[in-house]
Amino acid sequence: MNDERIEEIGENHLATSAKTPLRADAFAISDEEKINKIQESVKDILHTLGMDLEDDSIQGTPKRVAKAFVNEIFMGLNPANMPKASTFDNNYNYGEMLVEKNIVVYSTCEHHLLPIIGRAHVAYISNGKVIGLSKMNRIVEYFAKRPQVQERLTMQVVQAMQEALGTDDVACVIDAKHLCVNSRGIKDIESSTVTSEFGGKFKEKETKKEFLQYLQMETNF
Repeated sequence: MNDERIEEIGENHLATSAKTPLRADAFAISDEEKINKIQESVKDILHTLGMDLEDDSIQGTPKRVAKAFVNEIFMGLNPANMPKASTFDNNYNYGEMLVEKNIVVYSTCEHHLLPIIGRAHVAYISNGKVIGLSKMNRIVEYFAKRPQVQERLTMQVVQAMQEALGTDDVACVIDAKHLCVNSRGIKDIESSTVTSEFGGKFKEKETKKEFLQYLQMETNF
């Protein structure tokens, strides 16, 4: 892949799959081993940039970055961190949509490794099962905490909710700022990206319209 094609993919937000691209041996080494390897790589990057790694302020940066990558920023790569999406019987027989608005999204653009910051809005219609409200937040967090493309993140949240609830009637809209757009390249600090995924009944015009009215958003998807 030449430099021109690499830039084209990054700037046009192309993704290769709805699944996060992981190697088969992604978990062949422990988290501690990954931290040690990443630490050395960060040292090399900072050294190449001309930073003085003996300075008190920056001495601990490689280790801090490595730990943050493995334990926090990219913790969603590890299936062991997938939240247990426990469901319960819908004893109230509540048959309307349930919407969880304004779930904070902190993710990382996989093209430039810069932050994605925004809000997710997730909804479902019960098919006999309900899920704890906080689990919806945790599902969003899990899939956000990895190198991501916003389109893929939106789809992964819906697919995980559908699997947990046993219904196709799930929707997700994400509105987020990408620092790869806001802080570099075009440097447009005002723009944000909106993505959506509608499953089951949410594909129907009236149901979709009702959901988007909850969000006070336009319905021209």
